[in-house]
Amino acid sequence: MSNRKPYVRPMNRTWWSKHPFYRFYMLREATVLPLILFTLFMLCGLASLVKGPVAWLEWQHFMQNPLVIAINIVALAGSLFHAATFFSMMPQVMPIKVAGKKVEPKMIITAQWGAVAVISLIVLVLV
Repeated sequence: MSNRKPYVRPMNRTWWSKHPFYRFYMLREATVLPLILFTLFMLCGLASLVKGPVAWLEWQHFMQNPLVIAINIVALAGSLFHAATFFSMMPQVMPIKVAGKKVEPKMIITAQWGAVAVISLIVLVLV
């Protein structure tokens, strides 16, 4: 057995910031942070709805805070960014064939955004 120590390459905490691919990946993964806050706000709203009209009005007043509105806008932007990157990866991850021919990636991405638009319109009509 040798007494030599194996070489361990030093790795600092910001190793990912030196490569554009990893920066993009970290940005994409960071979109979950404002979404967590948005989800917590909605859960608090659900709890206040159960507690009664006074709690519901207090929650509505809380949601009108400019900081909460800013967090919700950032969460919306983050979810749209996450969706866009996911939709762009979809044709590569799961190629779709119709009648033995590969469907164009642009068509798959457009169909996904179309589904998002239709579902959003349905939700808007219901609300």
